[in-house]
Amino acid sequence: MQVPRILRSVNKERRWLRELQSTENFDLVISDNRYGLKIRGTYSVIMTHQLQILTGSGALADRIVRKLHYRQLEKFDECWVVDHAGSTGLAGALSHPDHLPSNAHYIGPLSQLETKREHSTPSDGEILVLLSGPEPMRRIFEQKILHQAAALKQYQFTIIAGNPSGSSPTQLPEHVHYYTHANAGELGPLLAKAPIVICRSGYSTLMDLAVMGKKALLVPTPGQSEQEYLAKSLHARQIVPYQNEVQLDLEKGIAEASQWPGFSKATPDGDAMHAVIDRLLEALAGQL
Repeated sequence: MQVPRILRSVNKERRWLRELQSTENFDLVISDNRYGLKIRGTYSVIMTHQLQILTGSGALADRIVRKLHYRQLEKFDECWVVDHAGSTGLAGALSHPDHLPSNAHYIGPLSQLETKREHSTPSDGEILVLLSGPEPMRRIFEQKILHQAAALKQYQFTIIAGNPSGSSPTQLPEHVHYYTHANAGELGPLLAKAPIVICRSGYSTLMDLAVMGKKALLVPTPGQSEQEYLAKSLHARQIVPYQNEVQLDLEKGIAEASQWPGFSKATPDGDAMHAVIDRLLEALAGQL
């Protein structure tokens, strides 16, 4: 049902890029999951972690959608897969299907955080809550978190609402600290300080958690098949636990998360990134 809307967006992006290219004459375009940012005559790279799209409608539908998806990805000169190449990586079957697009290259995970600058030692009892996603689901999740956190006075909660245009709730308990949003420079120290993070299981968030080597309780956004898959996959691999939002139990979840190993502290794959950049520069040099 979403295909017509997606195709309209792709066509709009392509028209926009053609107009811009007529005046700017780019040698290279690198885009993050923007399927319209490929035009003839301009070397183009698309970045994604999701080679296999999970439709939620069964294996046959997944295979059909993957075939259509690969047609779009293979229009680009290169497809950079944002995950480790070995085993199942971080994204599991999403980034490690049984065969790859012909132009695919793994570049390792990426993160907005600079871990070398973070030297804080985790403080016992500190819980960081990262809220994100579309409304009204973000707001519903926030309300459940605030309601349950109010009763858990043995913890200090820091809530990042992911809502820059919003305002802080009034009359919060002393052990609950609320921020409407945080940039990368502010988020890094907060993550370093918190032993446990409660958050959605979006892939960008998971990469930040992996780079920081955090323990976490994942609560996937209801109805988002990718987040649900990632949460279940990491749970099955005994890395971090997850809860369904409708059954959210913060006290139980925090206790469980503290007993699980959490993410091993990962580092961006410099060798893989250097390899794709070197190949890219060679390809561009051949066109100039």
